[in-house]
Amino acid sequence: MSVLIKNGKIVSSEKIFSGDILVSEGKIVKIANNIAIPDNCEFIDAEGQYIFPGGIDPHVHMHLPTFAGYSSDNFYTGSKAALYGGTTTLIDFVTPRKGQSLPDALAERKKEAENCLTDYTFHVSPISWHKGLKDEIKECVNQGVTSFKVYTAYKKSIGLDDNELFKVMQDIAEIGALLTVHAELGDDIEDLRNRFFEEGKISPKYHALSRPPETEYKAVKKIIEFAKKTNCKVYFVHISTGKSAEIIQNAQIRDLQIFAETCPQYLMINDEKLIGKFYNTVKFVFSPPPRKEQDNEKLWNALFENVILTVGTDHCPFTFEQKLLGKNDFRKIPNGAGGVEHRMSLLYTYGVFQNKISLNDFVKITSTNAAKIFGLYPQKGEIAVGSDADLIIWNEKNDVISAKTNHQNCDLNIYEGIKISGKPEIVIKAGKIVLSENKLSQKISSGRYLSRTL
Repeated sequence: MSVLIKNGKIVSSEKIFSGDILVSEGKIVKIANNIAIPDNCEFIDAEGQYIFPGGIDPHVHMHLPTFAGYSSDNFYTGSKAALYGGTTTLIDFVTPRKGQSLPDALAERKKEAENCLTDYTFHVSPISWHKGLKDEIKECVNQGVTSFKVYTAYKKSIGLDDNELFKVMQDIAEIGALLTVHAELGDDIEDLRNRFFEEGKISPKYHALSRPPETEYKAVKKIIEFAKKTNCKVYFVHISTGKSAEIIQNAQIRDLQIFAETCPQYLMINDEKLIGKFYNTVKFVFSPPPRKEQDNEKLWNALFENVILTVGTDHCPFTFEQKLLGKNDFRKIPNGAGGVEHRMSLLYTYGVFQNKISLNDFVKITSTNAAKIFGLYPQKGEIAVGSDADLIIWNEKNDVISAKTNHQNCDLNIYEGIKISGKPEIVIKAGKIVLSENKLSQKISSGRYLSRTL
Protein backbone atom coordinates (compact mmCIF):
# COMPACT_ATOMS: atom_id res chain seq x y z
CA MET A 1 0.00 0.00 0.00
CA SER A 2 1.20 3.51 -0.80
CA VAL A 3 0.89 6.61 1.41
CA LEU A 4 0.12 10.11 0.17
CA ILE A 5 0.82 13.11 2.39
CA LYS A 6 -0.88 16.24 1.11
CA ASN A 7 -0.70 19.96 1.92
CA GLY A 8 2.28 19.84 4.25
CA LYS A 9 5.17 22.27 4.64
CA ILE A 10 8.13 20.17 3.58
CA VAL A 11 11.39 21.02 5.34
CA SER A 12 14.55 19.63 3.73
CA SER A 13 18.12 20.45 4.67
CA GLU A 14 18.14 23.35 2.21
CA LYS A 15 14.61 24.65 1.66
CA ILE A 16 11.04 24.89 2.91
CA PHE A 17 8.17 24.49 0.47
CA SER A 18 4.55 23.38 0.27
CA GLY A 19 3.77 20.15 -1.52
CA ASP A 20 2.62 16.56 -1.47
CA ILE A 21 4.73 13.45 -0.91
CA LEU A 22 3.86 10.05 -2.40
CA VAL A 23 5.40 7.03 -0.76
CA SER A 24 5.47 3.48 -2.13
CA GLU A 25 7.38 0.32 -1.24
CA GLY A 26 9.35 2.09 1.46
CA LYS A 27 10.63 4.90 -0.74
CA ILE A 28 9.65 8.46 -1.61
CA VAL A 29 8.52 8.18 -5.23
CA LYS A 30 7.11 11.64 -5.96
CA ILE A 31 7.17 15.15 -4.54
CA ALA A 32 4.88 17.66 -6.26
CA ASN A 33 1.83 19.85 -5.89
CA ASN A 34 -1.66 18.41 -6.20
CA ILE A 35 -0.74 14.74 -6.55
CA ALA A 36 -3.89 12.76 -7.31
CA ILE A 37 -4.78 10.15 -4.70
CA PRO A 38 -3.97 6.71 -6.18
CA ASP A 39 -6.10 3.64 -5.64
CA ASN A 40 -5.37 1.59 -2.53
CA CYS A 41 -3.57 4.50 -0.92
CA GLU A 42 -3.48 5.72 2.67
CA PHE A 43 -4.12 9.45 2.74
CA ILE A 44 -2.78 11.95 5.27
CA ASP A 45 -3.79 15.60 5.30
CA ALA A 46 -0.86 17.54 6.77
CA GLU A 47 -2.41 20.97 6.29
CA GLY A 48 -0.40 23.57 8.20
CA GLN A 49 2.09 21.06 9.60
CA TYR A 50 5.79 20.63 8.98
CA ILE A 51 7.15 17.45 7.45
CA PHE A 52 10.71 16.53 8.48
CA PRO A 53 12.94 13.60 7.53
CA GLY A 54 13.08 10.94 10.23
CA GLY A 55 15.65 11.70 12.89
CA ILE A 56 19.02 9.98 13.09
CA ASP A 57 20.55 9.65 16.55
CA PRO A 58 24.26 8.98 15.99
CA HIS A 59 25.03 8.04 19.58
CA VAL A 60 23.02 5.58 21.69
CA HIS A 61 23.87 2.69 24.02
CA MET A 62 21.08 0.12 24.15
CA HIS A 63 21.46 -3.04 26.24
CA LEU A 64 24.87 -1.91 27.47
CA PRO A 65 26.52 -4.31 29.94
CA THR A 66 27.88 -2.63 33.10
CA PHE A 67 28.77 -3.53 36.69
CA ALA A 68 25.24 -2.30 37.56
CA GLY A 69 23.64 -4.67 35.07
CA TYR A 70 22.50 -3.79 31.58
CA SER A 71 21.39 -0.24 30.87
CA SER A 72 17.64 -0.17 31.40
CA ASP A 73 16.69 0.12 27.72
CA ASN A 74 17.25 -2.81 25.40
CA PHE A 75 17.01 -2.37 21.64
CA TYR A 76 13.26 -2.91 21.64
CA THR A 77 12.30 -0.50 24.42
CA GLY A 78 14.90 2.09 23.42
CA SER A 79 13.88 2.09 19.78
CA LYS A 80 10.22 2.40 20.80
CA ALA A 81 11.11 5.54 22.74
CA ALA A 82 13.06 6.77 19.72
CA LEU A 83 10.03 6.43 17.45
CA TYR A 84 7.85 8.34 19.90
CA GLY A 85 10.39 11.14 19.58
CA GLY A 86 10.62 11.08 15.79
CA THR A 87 13.94 9.25 15.48
CA THR A 88 13.81 6.46 12.91
CA THR A 89 17.51 5.49 12.71
CA LEU A 90 19.93 4.71 15.54
CA ILE A 91 23.70 4.31 15.58
CA ASP A 92 24.74 2.16 18.52
CA PHE A 93 28.11 0.69 19.53
CA VAL A 94 29.98 -2.59 19.47
CA THR A 95 32.36 -3.03 22.39
CA PRO A 96 34.26 -6.33 22.33
CA ARG A 97 35.31 -8.28 25.38
CA LYS A 98 39.02 -8.52 26.13
CA GLY A 99 40.56 -10.80 23.51
CA GLN A 100 37.44 -10.89 21.31
CA SER A 101 37.87 -9.90 17.66
CA LEU A 102 35.98 -6.92 16.30
CA PRO A 103 34.09 -8.98 13.65
CA ASP A 104 32.99 -11.52 16.28
CA ALA A 105 31.78 -8.74 18.56
CA LEU A 106 29.92 -7.16 15.64
CA ALA A 107 28.17 -10.44 14.88
CA GLU A 108 27.03 -10.74 18.51
CA ARG A 109 25.76 -7.17 18.60
CA LYS A 110 23.76 -7.64 15.40
CA LYS A 111 21.90 -10.50 17.08
CA GLU A 112 21.18 -8.38 20.14
CA ALA A 113 19.68 -5.69 17.90
CA GLU A 114 17.35 -7.94 15.90
CA ASN A 115 14.26 -6.68 17.77
CA CYS A 116 15.13 -3.02 17.20
CA LEU A 117 12.10 -1.18 15.77
CA THR A 118 14.13 1.54 14.05
CA ASP A 119 16.77 1.00 11.39
CA TYR A 120 20.21 0.76 12.95
CA THR A 121 23.93 0.55 12.38
CA PHE A 122 27.03 0.61 14.57
CA HIS A 123 30.34 2.15 15.50
CA VAL A 124 32.83 -0.59 16.46
CA SER A 125 35.32 -0.02 19.31
CA PRO A 126 38.93 -1.19 19.25
CA ILE A 127 39.79 -1.55 22.96
CA SER A 128 43.47 -2.35 22.35
CA TRP A 129 45.97 -2.31 19.50
CA HIS A 130 47.59 -5.44 18.09
CA LYS A 131 49.19 -6.39 14.78
CA GLY A 132 46.03 -7.97 13.40
CA LEU A 133 43.78 -5.03 14.23
CA LYS A 134 43.91 -3.48 10.77
CA ASP A 135 42.60 -6.71 9.23
CA GLU A 136 39.78 -6.80 11.79
CA ILE A 137 38.86 -3.22 10.94
CA LYS A 138 38.87 -4.07 7.23
CA GLU A 139 36.53 -7.00 7.86
CA CYS A 140 34.13 -4.73 9.75
CA VAL A 141 34.23 -2.31 6.81
CA ASN A 142 33.35 -5.24 4.52
CA GLN A 143 30.34 -5.86 6.80
CA GLY A 144 29.14 -2.28 6.45
CA VAL A 145 30.76 -0.48 9.40
CA THR A 146 32.76 2.61 8.48
CA SER A 147 33.21 4.32 11.88
CA PHE A 148 35.24 3.15 14.86
CA LYS A 149 34.92 4.42 18.43
CA VAL A 150 37.79 4.80 20.88
CA TYR A 151 37.90 5.97 24.49
CA THR A 152 40.69 7.90 26.16
CA ALA A 153 38.99 7.38 29.55
CA TYR A 154 38.13 4.08 31.27
CA LYS A 155 41.65 2.76 30.69
CA LYS A 156 41.23 -0.15 33.08
CA SER A 157 38.58 -1.65 30.80
CA ILE A 158 38.12 -0.21 27.31
CA GLY A 159 40.29 2.91 27.07
CA LEU A 160 43.46 3.30 25.01
CA ASP A 161 46.74 4.84 26.08
CA ASP A 162 48.36 7.41 23.79
CA ASN A 163 50.63 4.92 22.04
CA GLU A 164 47.76 2.55 21.25
CA LEU A 165 45.54 5.44 20.18
CA PHE A 166 48.12 6.74 17.73
CA LYS A 167 48.53 3.30 16.13
CA VAL A 168 44.75 2.82 15.88
CA MET A 169 44.47 6.21 14.20
CA GLN A 170 47.17 5.25 11.71
CA ASP A 171 45.33 2.03 10.82
CA ILE A 172 41.98 3.76 10.45
CA ALA A 173 43.48 6.56 8.35
CA GLU A 174 45.13 4.08 5.97
CA ILE A 175 41.80 2.29 5.48
CA GLY A 176 39.95 5.59 5.00
CA ALA A 177 37.44 5.01 7.80
CA LEU A 178 36.27 7.51 10.43
CA LEU A 179 37.42 7.57 14.06
CA THR A 180 34.89 8.61 16.68
CA VAL A 181 36.33 9.59 20.04
CA HIS A 182 35.23 9.86 23.65
CA ALA A 183 37.79 12.50 24.63
CA GLU A 184 38.65 12.74 28.33
CA LEU A 185 42.00 12.46 30.11
CA GLY A 186 41.35 9.15 31.82
CA ASP A 187 44.42 9.08 34.08
CA ASP A 188 43.77 12.56 35.47
CA ILE A 189 40.13 11.70 36.09
CA GLU A 190 40.99 8.48 37.90
CA ASP A 191 43.44 10.30 40.19
CA LEU A 192 40.80 12.90 41.08
CA ARG A 193 38.06 10.32 41.64
CA ASN A 194 40.20 8.35 44.06
CA ARG A 195 41.48 11.44 45.85
CA PHE A 196 37.95 12.74 46.46
CA PHE A 197 36.77 9.38 47.77
CA GLU A 198 39.75 9.09 50.12
CA GLU A 199 38.86 12.55 51.46
CA GLY A 200 35.32 11.35 52.22
CA LYS A 201 33.80 13.29 49.34
CA ILE A 202 31.30 10.76 48.05
CA SER A 203 28.22 12.64 46.75
CA PRO A 204 27.20 12.95 43.06
CA LYS A 205 28.65 16.47 42.72
CA TYR A 206 32.14 14.96 42.96
CA HIS A 207 31.47 13.07 39.77
CA ALA A 208 31.52 16.42 37.98
CA LEU A 209 34.39 17.84 40.05
CA SER A 210 36.52 14.80 39.21
CA ARG A 211 35.98 15.44 35.49
CA PRO A 212 36.75 19.19 35.22
CA PRO A 213 36.52 20.92 31.81
CA GLU A 214 40.24 20.68 31.12
CA THR A 215 40.06 16.87 31.17
CA GLU A 216 37.94 17.16 28.06
CA TYR A 217 39.43 20.05 26.13
CA LYS A 218 43.04 18.98 26.70
CA ALA A 219 42.13 15.51 25.39
CA VAL A 220 40.44 17.12 22.37
CA LYS A 221 43.55 19.19 21.67
CA LYS A 222 45.85 16.15 21.91
CA ILE A 223 43.69 14.03 19.61
CA ILE A 224 43.58 16.82 17.02
CA GLU A 225 47.39 16.87 17.02
CA PHE A 226 47.37 13.10 16.48
CA ALA A 227 44.87 13.58 13.66
CA LYS A 228 47.17 16.09 12.00
CA LYS A 229 50.09 13.64 12.14
CA THR A 230 48.13 10.59 11.00
CA ASN A 231 45.71 12.28 8.57
CA CYS A 232 42.88 10.53 10.39
CA LYS A 233 39.31 11.81 10.11
CA VAL A 234 37.93 12.38 13.61
CA TYR A 235 34.41 12.78 15.00
CA PHE A 236 34.25 13.91 18.63
CA VAL A 237 31.25 12.59 20.53
CA HIS A 238 29.31 14.41 23.29
CA ILE A 239 31.32 17.65 23.40
CA SER A 240 30.39 19.40 26.65
CA THR A 241 32.57 22.51 26.97
CA GLY A 242 32.76 25.76 25.06
CA LYS A 243 36.57 25.54 25.13
CA SER A 244 36.47 22.20 23.30
CA ALA A 245 34.24 23.73 20.62
CA GLU A 246 36.72 26.58 20.20
CA ILE A 247 39.64 24.15 19.75
CA ILE A 248 37.63 22.13 17.24
CA GLN A 249 36.74 25.27 15.29
CA ASN A 250 40.41 26.24 15.06
CA ALA A 251 41.21 22.77 13.70
CA GLN A 252 38.46 23.07 11.11
CA ILE A 253 39.83 26.44 10.01
CA ARG A 254 43.14 24.63 9.39
CA ASP A 255 41.23 22.27 7.05
CA LEU A 256 41.61 19.21 9.26
CA GLN A 257 38.79 16.68 8.86
CA ILE A 258 37.32 17.18 12.32
CA PHE A 259 33.62 16.73 13.11
CA ALA A 260 31.82 17.20 16.40
CA GLU A 261 28.63 16.23 18.19
CA THR A 262 27.01 17.51 21.34
CA CYS A 263 23.96 16.27 23.26
CA PRO A 264 20.78 17.92 24.58
CA GLN A 265 22.03 17.57 28.15
CA TYR A 266 24.99 19.84 27.36
CA LEU A 267 22.68 22.42 25.82
CA MET A 268 19.96 22.28 28.49
CA ILE A 269 21.50 21.27 31.84
CA ASN A 270 24.23 22.82 33.98
CA ASP A 271 26.21 21.65 36.99
CA GLU A 272 23.84 23.23 39.51
CA LYS A 273 21.71 20.10 39.06
CA LEU A 274 24.35 18.17 41.01
CA ILE A 275 23.94 20.28 44.14
CA GLY A 276 21.52 18.78 46.64
CA LYS A 277 20.35 15.46 48.02
CA PHE A 278 21.38 12.16 46.46
CA TYR A 279 17.86 11.31 45.27
CA ASN A 280 17.55 14.56 43.35
CA THR A 281 21.05 14.73 41.92
CA VAL A 282 22.06 11.15 41.09
CA LYS A 283 20.19 11.05 37.78
CA PHE A 284 22.51 13.81 36.50
CA VAL A 285 25.56 11.58 36.78
CA PHE A 286 26.66 11.06 33.17
CA SER A 287 29.98 11.51 31.40
CA PRO A 288 31.16 14.07 30.55
CA PRO A 289 29.25 15.80 33.35
CA PRO A 290 27.01 18.85 32.98
CA ARG A 291 29.01 22.07 32.79
CA LYS A 292 28.35 25.78 33.37
CA GLU A 293 25.48 27.78 31.91
CA GLN A 294 27.96 29.67 29.71
CA ASP A 295 29.02 26.35 28.20
CA ASN A 296 25.37 25.69 27.27
CA GLU A 297 25.29 28.98 25.37
CA LYS A 298 28.66 28.47 23.69
CA LEU A 299 27.54 25.07 22.42
CA TRP A 300 24.30 26.53 21.01
CA ASN A 301 26.49 29.07 19.24
CA ALA A 302 28.75 26.31 17.91
CA LEU A 303 25.68 24.64 16.41
CA PHE A 304 24.61 27.92 14.84
CA GLU A 305 28.08 28.40 13.34
CA ASN A 306 28.26 24.79 12.03
CA VAL A 307 31.25 23.96 14.21
CA ILE A 308 29.20 21.22 15.84
CA LEU A 309 27.17 19.44 13.16
CA THR A 310 25.16 16.84 15.04
CA VAL A 311 23.27 16.27 18.27
CA GLY A 312 23.20 12.72 19.60
CA THR A 313 21.83 11.71 22.97
CA ASP A 314 24.36 9.24 24.40
CA HIS A 315 21.14 7.48 25.44
CA CYS A 316 22.09 5.11 28.26
CA PRO A 317 19.51 5.19 31.07
CA PHE A 318 19.77 3.50 34.43
CA THR A 319 17.01 3.09 37.00
CA PHE A 320 17.14 4.68 40.44
CA GLU A 321 17.78 1.23 41.93
CA GLN A 322 20.85 0.89 39.68
CA LYS A 323 22.04 4.41 40.52
CA LEU A 324 21.61 3.61 44.22
CA LEU A 325 24.74 1.44 44.01
CA GLY A 326 26.71 4.66 44.38
CA LYS A 327 24.90 5.95 47.47
CA ASN A 328 28.13 5.88 49.48
CA ASP A 329 30.64 6.19 46.64
CA PHE A 330 30.03 8.39 43.58
CA ARG A 331 32.49 6.21 41.65
CA LYS A 332 29.96 3.37 41.77
CA ILE A 333 27.08 5.35 40.25
CA PRO A 334 26.50 3.98 36.74
CA ASN A 335 27.15 6.81 34.29
CA GLY A 336 24.34 7.56 31.88
CA ALA A 337 20.93 9.04 31.21
CA GLY A 338 18.13 8.68 28.69
CA GLY A 339 17.16 11.18 26.03
CA VAL A 340 16.42 9.53 22.69
CA GLU A 341 12.71 10.32 22.97
CA HIS A 342 13.20 14.03 23.71
CA ARG A 343 16.07 15.09 21.44
CA MET A 344 14.03 16.51 18.58
CA SER A 345 11.40 18.18 20.78
CA LEU A 346 14.08 19.89 22.88
CA LEU A 347 15.99 21.12 19.84
CA TYR A 348 12.80 22.39 18.25
CA THR A 349 11.51 24.12 21.39
CA TYR A 350 14.75 25.61 22.68
CA GLY A 351 16.56 25.92 19.36
CA VAL A 352 14.09 26.80 16.59
CA PHE A 353 11.54 28.57 18.80
CA GLN A 354 14.25 30.68 20.43
CA ASN A 355 15.90 31.54 17.10
CA LYS A 356 19.14 29.76 17.96
CA ILE A 357 18.86 27.54 14.89
CA SER A 358 16.72 27.69 11.75
CA LEU A 359 14.25 25.04 10.61
CA ASN A 360 16.72 23.91 7.96
CA ASP A 361 19.46 23.72 10.57
CA PHE A 362 17.11 21.66 12.74
CA VAL A 363 16.81 19.11 9.93
CA LYS A 364 20.56 19.10 9.36
CA ILE A 365 21.40 18.73 13.05
CA THR A 366 18.85 15.99 13.75
CA SER A 367 19.19 14.02 10.52
CA THR A 368 21.03 15.19 7.40
CA ASN A 369 24.49 15.86 8.81
CA ALA A 370 24.68 12.49 10.56
CA ALA A 371 23.56 10.77 7.36
CA LYS A 372 26.34 12.49 5.40
CA ILE A 373 29.08 11.96 7.98
CA PHE A 374 28.29 8.26 8.53
CA GLY A 375 27.62 7.18 4.95
CA LEU A 376 23.83 6.97 4.99
CA TYR A 377 23.04 9.88 2.66
CA PRO A 378 20.87 10.21 0.56
CA GLN A 379 19.16 6.98 1.64
CA LYS A 380 18.57 8.68 4.98
CA GLY A 381 18.51 12.26 6.17
CA GLU A 382 16.63 13.94 3.34
CA ILE A 383 13.19 14.36 1.82
CA ALA A 384 13.92 13.54 -1.80
CA VAL A 385 12.72 11.18 -4.49
CA GLY A 386 14.51 7.87 -4.02
CA SER A 387 15.24 8.37 -0.32
CA ASP A 388 13.84 6.03 2.32
CA ALA A 389 10.33 7.04 3.34
CA ASP A 390 11.22 7.88 6.94
CA LEU A 391 9.14 10.97 7.66
CA ILE A 392 7.72 12.93 10.57
CA ILE A 393 4.59 15.07 10.52
CA TRP A 394 5.21 17.57 13.29
CA ASN A 395 2.68 18.95 15.73
CA GLU A 396 3.44 22.16 17.65
CA LYS A 397 1.34 21.15 20.64
CA ASN A 398 2.62 21.82 24.14
CA ASP A 399 3.63 19.08 26.54
CA VAL A 400 5.72 18.52 29.67
CA ILE A 401 8.43 15.87 29.87
CA SER A 402 7.98 13.38 32.71
CA ALA A 403 9.26 9.95 33.69
CA LYS A 404 5.62 9.02 34.29
CA THR A 405 4.75 9.42 30.62
CA ASN A 406 8.02 8.79 28.76
CA HIS A 407 8.48 5.57 26.84
CA GLN A 408 12.04 4.74 27.83
CA ASN A 409 12.28 1.87 30.31
CA CYS A 410 13.39 4.02 33.21
CA ASP A 411 11.93 5.70 36.30
CA LEU A 412 14.31 8.67 36.03
CA ASN A 413 14.30 11.49 33.50
CA ILE A 414 16.89 14.27 33.47
CA TYR A 415 14.43 16.53 31.61
CA GLU A 416 11.67 16.10 34.19
CA GLY A 417 9.27 19.06 34.16
CA ILE A 418 10.74 20.74 31.08
CA LYS A 419 8.09 22.16 28.76
CA ILE A 420 8.18 21.40 25.04
CA SER A 421 6.30 22.95 22.15
CA GLY A 422 6.53 20.34 19.43
CA LYS A 423 6.51 16.57 18.96
CA PRO A 424 5.61 14.06 16.23
CA GLU A 425 1.96 13.73 15.26
CA ILE A 426 2.67 10.95 12.76
CA VAL A 427 5.86 8.95 12.20
CA ILE A 428 6.39 7.01 8.98
CA LYS A 429 9.18 4.42 8.83
CA ALA A 430 10.02 2.59 5.63
CA GLY A 431 6.81 3.88 4.07
CA LYS A 432 4.48 2.68 6.83
CA ILE A 433 2.71 4.69 9.49
CA VAL A 434 4.21 3.41 12.76
CA LEU A 435 3.00 6.12 15.12
CA SER A 436 -0.15 8.23 15.06
CA GLU A 437 -1.86 10.30 17.77
CA ASN A 438 0.78 9.21 20.28
CA LYS A 439 0.09 5.51 19.74
CA LEU A 440 2.52 3.02 18.27
CA SER A 441 1.20 0.68 15.59
CA GLN A 442 0.67 -2.94 16.63
CA LYS A 443 1.83 -4.04 13.18
CA ILE A 444 5.24 -2.43 13.28
CA SER A 445 8.05 -4.63 11.98
CA SER A 446 11.66 -4.74 13.13
CA GLY A 447 14.11 -2.32 11.60
CA ARG A 448 16.95 -3.12 9.25
CA TYR A 449 20.70 -3.26 9.77
CA LEU A 450 22.16 -0.52 7.56
CA SER A 451 25.33 -1.51 5.75
CA ARG A 452 27.52 1.48 4.87
CA THR A 453 30.41 1.94 2.46
CA LEU A 454 33.49 4.16 2.54
